[in-house]
Amino acid sequence: MNRPVPYKSFSEHLRRHFGCRVYKVSVDAGFTCPTRDGTKARGGCLYCGEEGSRASYCDPDLPISEQVSRGIEFLRRRYKAEKFIAYFQPYTNTYAPVEVLRRVYDEALAGDDIVGLSIGTRPDCVSPQVLDLLAEYNDRTYLWVEYGLQSAREKTLQYINRQHTVGEFVSAVEQTHARGIRVCAHVILGLPHETRSDMLASADLISSLHVDGVKIHSLYINKNAPLARLYDTGQLQLLSRDEYVELVCDYLERLAPDILIHRLTGEAPPNLLLAPQWCANKSAVIRLIQQELERRGSEQGSRYSPPSS
Repeated sequence: MNRPVPYKSFSEHLRRHFGCRVYKVSVDAGFTCPTRDGTKARGGCLYCGEEGSRASYCDPDLPISEQVSRGIEFLRRRYKAEKFIAYFQPYTNTYAPVEVLRRVYDEALAGDDIVGLSIGTRPDCVSPQVLDLLAEYNDRTYLWVEYGLQSAREKTLQYINRQHTVGEFVSAVEQTHARGIRVCAHVILGLPHETRSDMLASADLISSLHVDGVKIHSLYINKNAPLARLYDTGQLQLLSRDEYVELVCDYLERLAPDILIHRLTGEAPPNLLLAPQWCANKSAVIRLIQQELERRGSEQGSRYSPPSS
């Protein structure tokens, strides 16, 4: 029997909720971002490659339905998955007219053994009309909305070309929660010019907003991303594996104990990973995080201080 992990595991939550092994199947609907199309900026976020965060098995040239069926076949074969959540992953998946969003979401949900949707987006790309649409899906299926926060430091958000504010993230979470929709926040540890306190600040913010889940990403350099130029010229210092493990444990200790942990480290396709090479072994990093928490006799939320009423 596997030992329980010292944090609130999203995969275990899915197993309990659905009674079987559930995996996300990545879908690319062909959307873009306001920092790519010139609405707010050009070039995208500094850490983002030309392919966005697309899974290696995902082919954006295929119809949504075929992407879903091929992804399911891959995940069944590799992980023995039984049920699936259609995950609109690359770029900004609410950045289109409502009728377009409805069409692609419906097409993904129609796939065999699809039990829910997860929509990756930005906090500045959810109008009231889009949130009302998402509320409809929340009534009919298992739904998560995933907002890229990345940092709770305004200067960092501007430096990495996010071009949204912490305030917009707070507003998006509040409006999404007001419709009864689950929210997952994405954060990156190791962003340029951030101190340890800067990085841990997002744990406090996410906890104070009662965000339902979090994805903690390690900063890695995609060969196609703007950050690659900074790395190649020696202008960027990356965290070592040991530094990252220690930081994630500190982060988990400060995080509210009821927040589901969707991810503990980033993972890049080997052909696109420039550095650090330790990011290529995701399972090893997760194992070290678990071992460090056990060595400390600690767990998620052990240093969490709820706000006084």
